[in-house]
Amino acid sequence: MVGVLYFRLHALPERFAHKKVQFEIVCVLALLAMFTHMHIFWIAGLLLALIDFPDFSGLLRRIAGSTEKIADKSPRVPEGETAPGALTVNTEREDSPEVKQRASKLRSVSS
Repeated sequence: MVGVLYFRLHALPERFAHKKVQFEIVCVLALLAMFTHMHIFWIAGLLLALIDFPDFSGLLRRIAGSTEKIADKSPRVPEGETAPGALTVNTEREDSPEVKQRASKLRSVSS
């Protein structure tokens, strides 16, 4: 009867931590406490079992999946071409003849 009570008492942190993130750590601490007879491991396991840690693994998997989807949907652009919607840098100078010709065409169309 005493042995059953002893094992049920040492299994208490494991019961509290069932279906939690820190379950394996609590189990190891309970086993250490049972085999070494050092009660600090059992107390640490019990305290750890009572604390609820958030599970970030599901959230991180969703973020990783979303970034993979975004990366796969980006259009493949051959070299030398610009992607649609991409910004281009104007390398022409304002005083070049091509720019002056375009400006004069725009002025004549707008008037």
